[in-house]
Amino acid sequence: MRRPIAVADRYKHLLAARVGDAVQSRYAPPSPCISVCKIDPATRWCIGCLRSLDEIGAWANSSDDDKRAVWGLIALRLKEPAA
Repeated sequence: MRRPIAVADRYKHLLAARVGDAVQSRYAPPSPCISVCKIDPATRWCIGCLRSLDEIGAWANSSDDDKRAVWGLIALRLKEPAA
């Protein structure tokens, strides 16, 4: 029997599948939002998209390069061990 995937791990799987295309996008990278908006008290990142509140708030007015940089941070955060 397969072990159930933890909810946060499932979100990370969704982000990991999108990060490569987003970082390499020639045009505006898509928002990493997956409509799971809850801030983890330990990391201060959204458990759905792994962005900080500042990154979420700035997204709409950020340049394409800044958005790619946030996706790069998400890629690094995906590699961090679970707490």
